[in-house]
Amino acid sequence: MTDITLPASSRKPARGGTPALRPDEEPDADRLVRLVELLFFAYRDFTSDPDQMLSAIGFGRAHHRVLHFVARNPGLCVADLLSILTITKQSLARVLKQLVDEGYILQQRNEQDRRERLLFPTEKGRSLATSLARPQLERISRALAAAGPGGELHAERFLFSMLNADEQVQVARIVRRQVGARQGPEDGA
Repeated sequence: MTDITLPASSRKPARGGTPALRPDEEPDADRLVRLVELLFFAYRDFTSDPDQMLSAIGFGRAHHRVLHFVARNPGLCVADLLSILTITKQSLARVLKQLVDEGYILQQRNEQDRRERLLFPTEKGRSLATSLARPQLERISRALAAAGPGGELHAERFLFSMLNADEQVQVARIVRRQVGARQGPEDGA
């Protein structure tokens, strides 16, 4: 298939309203492409330890994301989890079923709204979430120490700036939410 390259003036602007960067046309592109590549490699390494742990028990990254947010937000409703992960019910169903069937997550109806299902980590789920987070927290801690004074503030500012503007408020609410807002049922695990 032939590539179609439009003149710079006819390309649509990116979401922010400025023309999209093209590495072959922009003077700062090499510097920015290096950052893009570093982001790819950092994410690869950031997820590598949990990926190995999950693979050993037949789970994948989708299981990790679900377990992370449920463990951090006990009593999270399924609709909110779908919104956080920006996935469909169908995509979540298989992963959630495995986590419930294998005793990592407990699902119960909301007594105030019987249509709503609330998700709670079991002791087994909390333990796995903690084990998966440990190497990631150590990696972030080392990186922040290497960044020097103010590194955490700059990293947080950078990461928030990477988010779509219309998502920043919701993400800020999620990452700053108090853990344990709802009390979970006794899981006996």
